[in-house]
Amino acid sequence: MELFHKAKAVRLRSNHDKYLTAEEDEESVTQARNGASRNARWAVEFLETDDNIIRLKSCYGKYLMASNMPFLLGMTGRKVIQTAGRKDSSVEWEPIREGNQVQLRTRHGNFLRANGGIPPWRNSVTHDVPNRTATQDWILWDVDVVEILLLQSPQPKPSAPSESDLYPDSFESPSSSESNHSFKSPSFGRQDQSNDSMGGSVSRAADGRVIYYSIADERGNVDEGLEGLSFTFKGNGLYELTKRLEEETGLEEIIVCSRSPLNGKLYPLRLQLPPKNVDMHVVVLQSSSRAARDFART
Repeated sequence: MELFHKAKAVRLRSNHDKYLTAEEDEESVTQARNGASRNARWAVEFLETDDNIIRLKSCYGKYLMASNMPFLLGMTGRKVIQTAGRKDSSVEWEPIREGNQVQLRTRHGNFLRANGGIPPWRNSVTHDVPNRTATQDWILWDVDVVEILLLQSPQPKPSAPSESDLYPDSFESPSSSESNHSFKSPSFGRQDQSNDSMGGSVSRAADGRVIYYSIADERGNVDEGLEGLSFTFKGNGLYELTKRLEEETGLEEIIVCSRSPLNGKLYPLRLQLPPKNVDMHVVVLQSSSRAARDFART
């Protein structure tokens, strides 16, 4: 419960390494690989009468609901859907800690379950009580906090410095090309994130810089719902910053980019970071995205 008490919004990653996702039909709920999507973001609400029970609201303003509809006839699992307006026990979930993961239990004793196997089970989400050892881990979820609950007003963002001031040594304009340069950032395995390293407004340390970051989609566009995240970073190396951003976002194989104040385009950072602990605004882009492939062709 500690994670949820400090969270304004979370992502839930299943044992199949996929994220709980609200589908665009504004009713279905599935699992998907893209954790940067706004559809994988769930706002956290607590009951006024019970601070151990939560509701999860999708990007469409609908609640995660344990319905009574069977997923398949003759099977015990029932559908998990999005619903609007209802605030009864069907949209209430009790987080139960299990090591570094959580289980989400309904008021009737079932658990939120991420299904694997062959279609139509694959990528589906139901609520049930697992009765086979092979599926026991399907009710375990990793919680990634993407926005913390602020206890005080966030610090205003500093005005953006000019392009030449921000990256005097490390910035390369589009005219600077290195045909053999690899734009793929170092890959690191996911690590458990500590509560105090989650995204949010972070006070500036005297010997560090504030990194403001956003997460871009396949085309390099930034989801407005994932803007305004920040953390304090001590170091001057791009390699270290890349690793830290992978830990903060839960993404792998990323490219750290800056947005030119002149034309608004994204360009990958290279070499060292700006000196004197200048605050930075960066955009996180996955190396497999279309925008990253466009870098390689320029």
